[in-house]
Amino acid sequence: MLIQNHQVDLDTPTGTMRTYVYRPRETAETEHKQFPAIILYSEIFQQTSPIRRSAQIMAGHGFIVLVPEVFHELNPIGTVLGYDDAGRDKGNADKVAKHLEAHDSDTQSMVDYLNTLPYYSGKLGAMGFCLGGGLAYRAAMHPSVLATSCFYATDIHSGLTPSQTGNDSLTRTKDIRGELQMIWGKQDPHIPAEGRARVYQNLVEKGVNFTWHEFNGVHAFMRDEGDRYDAELQLLGYQMAIGLFRRVLY
Repeated sequence: MLIQNHQVDLDTPTGTMRTYVYRPRETAETEHKQFPAIILYSEIFQQTSPIRRSAQIMAGHGFIVLVPEVFHELNPIGTVLGYDDAGRDKGNADKVAKHLEAHDSDTQSMVDYLNTLPYYSGKLGAMGFCLGGGLAYRAAMHPSVLATSCFYATDIHSGLTPSQTGNDSLTRTKDIRGELQMIWGKQDPHIPAEGRARVYQNLVEKGVNFTWHEFNGVHAFMRDEGDRYDAELQLLGYQMAIGLFRRVLY
């Protein structure tokens, strides 16, 4: 499926949020056709080339994909942080500076935008990597989100992304109503075995409909740049996510 893209600046309670939109290309075959949507949350580096390629892959399988600048309040529009020490330090500082409640309002702004699109079917999913995996988990608490795929989601177990008392993601897990897919690397130092176990037990206790997948991989194995990239696991990860979204959203 051929795709097209554009960008839109959305108003949020914390400022303008540049959002990148990828979707099936308008053709005679797709005219008047509606598609489900996926909000794709990036790593702390915002929309890097690997994140853009992820969005293109998902859009090419028949989804409208929105990629927000997750730290829009803290950086000039269009900021992309590097996969280096400086970028990592800046991204981690931004993560601590922005509360989960601001990410919640960002999600609502994207839901509102999608509802204005004539080619949106009204069925919504969420997906993310690293920080974005945690934000996708958070988005799963929105009543519009029917399916969510989280890749090596950071900060759920540790609470490193700040929030108001009693509004952290572990506590709010009971609000997840759709289907959840959790994908991890066993050799990921950012989410050790005890952290994964805490997330798993919480999902069981809260009665969430979820599947759980652990692979022999390190952190960021889906990112097709750098020495942690695992092409075999990446292909498997996309197949799993696409399978979930096609089953639930179509």
